[in-house]
Amino acid sequence: MKEDWQNAGFGLYLHWPFCLAKCPYCDFNSHVSKTVDDDAWEHAFLSEIDRLGRETPGRVLNSIFFGGGTPSLMPVRLVDRILTRIRETWHLSNDCEITLEANPTSIEADKFRGFRDAGVNRVSVGIQALNNDDLRRLGRMHSVSEAMAALDIARETFSRVSFDLIYARQDQTLSAWQSELKQALDLEPDHLSLYQLTIEDGTAFGDRFAKGGLRGLPSEDLSADMYFATQEICDHKGLPAYEVSNHARPGAESRHNMIYWNYGDYAGIGPGAHGRLTLNGEKYATETHLMPKSWLSSVSQNQTGESLREKISLQDQYVERLLMGLRLSDGVELRRLSSSSDLLVSPQVTELRENGLIFTDENRIRVTPTGRPLLNAILRKLLEA
Repeated sequence: MKEDWQNAGFGLYLHWPFCLAKCPYCDFNSHVSKTVDDDAWEHAFLSEIDRLGRETPGRVLNSIFFGGGTPSLMPVRLVDRILTRIRETWHLSNDCEITLEANPTSIEADKFRGFRDAGVNRVSVGIQALNNDDLRRLGRMHSVSEAMAALDIARETFSRVSFDLIYARQDQTLSAWQSELKQALDLEPDHLSLYQLTIEDGTAFGDRFAKGGLRGLPSEDLSADMYFATQEICDHKGLPAYEVSNHARPGAESRHNMIYWNYGDYAGIGPGAHGRLTLNGEKYATETHLMPKSWLSSVSQNQTGESLREKISLQDQYVERLLMGLRLSDGVELRRLSSSSDLLVSPQVTELRENGLIFTDENRIRVTPTGRPLLNAILRKLLEA
């Protein structure tokens, strides 16, 4: 019998936690370190691949994602050894997507050819802005010209390239963002990740904001105008939003992230990596030790980097499917939601549908373009049902 995760596939996430510098807006698990013991990290990654392989024998792997941090700082030899061990451990699908995140400051032609030869077939470049003043404000270490040169190298080397931009930045006007987005689209990307700047606790920006700094952030109305302008411009250029912050030409969607949003299974390796694994008919949430030294030590001493493995109840699986699936423009298949018939006739769904915020038919529930900026409020309402 087909298990639910097989509707979306199986992925592997590997977290490389090191960066050249910590960006002030970043709340990811990233660290600046003068030295990295590559041999120790290789041993730990390979050990974790072996452990998870023993738990998931015979599976077909649909995607591999090197995230961070800045994985493009990894030695080519390490990426090659990791991918070789992965191929020895699982079957890879014929169209397995193997993505590596990169910053423009660490993109070198020879190194990228090495990543490609190791098996990487997609890169995601963190450009973040096409304005030098704003790049400095965001704490980025590259210029616009360096970003364009890096993007050229990436596109010459890989068949699939994505890049990120952040909008709703300090003192950014609507017209300035529209112009910048059109400039990005003139580069004819197949995939764009477009994130609204959010101020997170525990970041340098968060501390600055709490002290009354970080002036010039846009109002909610201006941020909303930027969001809707983003949808209109990208739609016109043939890159519609297939997820809240991600745009792609049809067929160029991130297969790895689609596993997350469609609630498939994925194993997480590396400091702070999360996972969702179905084992013996039960779905488990996994977490790993957050600090790099703690993770390395745990793998070495305990033969596992996991800090938590917890069974997910059927009710919580239902909630997670909604939380993840409604981020997608296609929404969630009703057959994968328990009690979906009760949900459809609930007063909450009726109200949301009548207000044009969600759409339902006999197969799916999805958030409409009008409702997408209100996704969090819609999710709260649906969970009441």
